[in-house]
Parts: sequence; C-alpha cells; structure tokens
Amino acid sequence: MVQTRFLVFALVVVATLGCAVLAPMEPVAAWALLPLLFLTALGIYDLVQRRHAILRNYPLTGHLRFLLEAVRPEIRQYFIEGERDALPFSQDQRAMVYKRAKGINDAQPFGTLLDVREPGYAWISHSIRPGAIESHDFRIAIGGPRCRQPYSLSVYNISGTSFGALSGPAIMALNRGAKLGGFAQNTGEGSISPWHRVHGGDLVWQVATGYFGCRTPEGRFDPDKFREVAADPQVKMIEVKLSQGAKPGHGGVLPKAKLTEEIARTRGVAMDCDCVSPARHSAFSTPLELMGFLDRLRELSGGKPVGLKLAVGHRSEFLAMVKAMLATGITPDFIVVDGSEGGTGAAPVELSNNVGMPLFDALNFVHNALVGAGLRGAVRIGASGKLISAFDLAQAFAFGADYALSARGFMFALGCIQARNCHTNRCPTGIATQDPGRSRAIDVPDKAQRIANFHENTLRALAELLESAGLDTPARLAPRYLHIRQPDGRALNGSVRYPATPAGGLLDGQCPADLLEDWTRAQAGSFDLAECPEDAPAARLVEVGSA
Repeated sequence: MVQTRFLVFALVVVATLGCAVLAPMEPVAAWALLPLLFLTALGIYDLVQRRHAILRNYPLTGHLRFLLEAVRPEIRQYFIEGERDALPFSQDQRAMVYKRAKGINDAQPFGTLLDVREPGYAWISHSIRPGAIESHDFRIAIGGPRCRQPYSLSVYNISGTSFGALSGPAIMALNRGAKLGGFAQNTGEGSISPWHRVHGGDLVWQVATGYFGCRTPEGRFDPDKFREVAADPQVKMIEVKLSQGAKPGHGGVLPKAKLTEEIARTRGVAMDCDCVSPARHSAFSTPLELMGFLDRLRELSGGKPVGLKLAVGHRSEFLAMVKAMLATGITPDFIVVDGSEGGTGAAPVELSNNVGMPLFDALNFVHNALVGAGLRGAVRIGASGKLISAFDLAQAFAFGADYALSARGFMFALGCIQARNCHTNRCPTGIATQDPGRSRAIDVPDKAQRIANFHENTLRALAELLESAGLDTPARLAPRYLHIRQPDGRALNGSVRYPATPAGGLLDGQCPADLLEDWTRAQAGSFDLAECPEDAPAARLVEVGSA
C-alpha cells in the first residue's frame, strides 16, 4: 500500500506510464508526457538525494515548503508569520541556526530586527577597548573534591535527547556531530542505545526516575547494572534527573503500543506493558539520602563526575539539599538548572506554561544559594532552556552558569522544522519518530557535520560577543554587563534585577530577608519545611449566604 506522503509521486508515475502508452495515439497525451517525465525524474531525485530529509520523505510535495520560504514577504506573511507567536522559536531564530549549521554567513543587513523599546529586550555592554580571543574552544573542568575522573567539558553541549523520543538515525547523527565538534551529548532518560555507541561521541548518562538501563524488573535501581554501564569509557559524566523544566513534578508514559523491541531492550523494560517514568525517585526520599545516592553512584562509576538536573520549584527544597551538602560533606560535581521554558516531545499545557521557575531566575537563585553556603567553588552549574544563540549563552553565563546545554538548537541543526508532530510518530523530517520509513531520510554524515558546524559557529559568535565586551572568557561575565528593558521603558542593570548574595551570606545571615527565611525553614533531613505557626491554614470558608 502506498503511504500517503508518497501518493502524489505515485500518481505522477502512473500518469506518466499512461501517457507513454497513449502518446502514439493521442496528441494530448504526447504533450503531457514531457512535463510528467520531468516530474517523475524530479521525484526520483528527491528520493535518492541526501541533503533534504523533507524531500526524501515527501517527494515532489516537499518542494512546496521551500517555495513558501523563498517567496518573501508576500506569501511568508500569510503562511508562516501568522503562526510565529505560537511557535517555541521564531523563523528568524531557526534561520540563524540553519545558516550556522550549513556554514553560511549569517550577517544581517539593515540593523536589528528586534524592537529595542520592547519590555524584556536585553543587551550587553561593549568596551571602548575590545579584547582579542585566540581560541573559542571554551571548556570547563567538571569534578569536585570527591571526583577521581574529572572531565573537560565544552561550554555548549547537547541536552537530554532520549532514544525513543528521537529516532535511531537522529541519535546517531547527534552523537557523531558531538564527536566531530569535541562536545558532549546527554542521553536523556531513555538510557544508552546502540545508536549512541556507533561513533563513540562523549556521553552524559542521565539516570531518571525509571532507572532505565540500570533497573530491576520491578523498576528499582540496580547497582550492578549501573556499574557495568557507567564503566564504559564513552560515559564521561552521570546526571541524576530530579525534574524537567517542561513538565516539572510530572512523570511520563510511553504506551506499550509504541514500544519497539530495541527501545525495550535499551531501557530494560518488558514489551507487554506501558513504559512508565514515575514522578519521583524510589532510591531516596530525603536530601541526606540524595547526597548519599550521588556519592554511591560516584563510587560505582569509578569516580566519574556525578550531578543533578532539576527545575527549581520550592526554593526551600533546594536549600534543603544545600544544607544536606554541608551536613554530609558530599557535593554534586555539577547541577544542571532546567528553566520552565525548556522543551519536550509532549507535556500537559498547564505544566509547560505555568509551573516551575524561568531559567535566568532559577540560575541566579541556585548560584546565590551555593555562594551563600560557601559551596560554589565545588559545584559547576549548567543551564538548559531555550539557549540557541551566542547571546542566550552569554546571558546564562552572566546569571551564574558555567556551561550550557540545548536540545532544540541542535535539533534545528539536525533538520527539525517545528512541525510539532513529536507525539504522533509522524515527524516529517524523521527526527522524532520510530517509523523506519521516515527516519531513513536522515543522512547521518551530512547532518552530523551540520551539528558540529552549529556548535563551532555559535561558540565563535560567543567569542565575538566577549571581545566586544572587553572580556576573554565566559567565566568573567556577570549580571552588571547586561541591561534589561522594563515595562515602564527604563533600562535596569542586570546586577539590580538579579542581585548577588555575599560569599557565606546564608551562614552568617547577610543575605536578602526572603532568602534567609527560606534557608531557616529548610532542613537537611526532609524536603518538608520546618514547622512554623504562620503556616496554619487561614479561615477561608465562608458560610453560605454570608457576605
């Protein structure tokens, strides 16, 4: 049976054959034969070429997309820009990624396309004495006092991209791109698949609530399986995911109907039931137990860097972790802060839109909490959540991050067009699907080079930003270098919008009152708040009929 996406091409082939038969007898058929032969040849070329996944999956009809993009601004205004506000990233942002991925000059004529008067517009101060940076291969050493195998990490890496959510060829292209560019790929919670291993790119193995790849048949953590997988030299770091910015406090389910044998084998789950990611971990339940679990993973892995990924919710819960670090002397080697603006294949609308702390607020809080507790020097901070441009990275570094991660940016470089069919298994580019007929459209060598190009050119652009500001490394960025337009039209300096906490300020009480109150209420032995009379529920019920 001909799949729908090949239907137009199939009809053209049938019409071509019919006209070829009738041409000697019907002049009309003879006249139609030439354009039909051209369309047939074009469709065959679309199927065999490797540059455009859209054309391989949609021969002939795929050209309509490129036609709409080429005719500007008349058609674009109606067919593309009309949906701009509904998309996670604008067409201009995607165009920037595509140009960098393809090695095309992304210089822009006629000045900025942004409204500098719009609230939220941000800019970085430049220096009258710009700097000169010899190498834009910025790296950061990951590994605290208890780590025996520290890792030199690029400041820009691929965020969690699970096999199962993404196709095998997509995973393989991302990993090959990471290998070419000298950066790392986070596996996402779907564990390490054979596709991750083909090209040997550096991996950050994410261990989440389902313990995929290191679980017992009942879904509990299995230390022996973990030790075996973590010993692989390709695994450079281990990340324990507590929550995700796109859907914090929410688990997930991959229905058994969507499970393939390869996914089940990779995750260590059965084929006859749904693959469940619980909302919380079963290996620990208190901040003290969490620190013990991290230290256990560090030992089981042979001393590799072990850290956390979380979206910030109740501030007191994170401060409870900080108190547990002080009480045990155990610190994570890194903490990845995932902003509420982060993306995923599918999530409840309310959780995506209205739950969790936005990235820059969360970064500033986590950074200040560690500074205030005197722990910042032992813990590296990663940032994740809509970071695709060099200026995005600069802002993240200014507000407390040591390095950054992106899934969507690298997916754009891979060829994602934001069709938003991730949850349907019908991704038109073959990226977010397990349909082998669609994923075959991904040409791994070509896409891997684009991914490496995007990383390279983004860091080159970051170096140019730093030079303009008179700096020589991302580590020297601070909130004072940034300015943010306010709703009343004033420009607020970043140091005012995101104030700093003095070193040790939490310990000696020299910090903002609201932060000190959360710190006082947090307790290392529980994620619950310490009891306070003010927490007694107010009398909110009003008798029926009363005013």
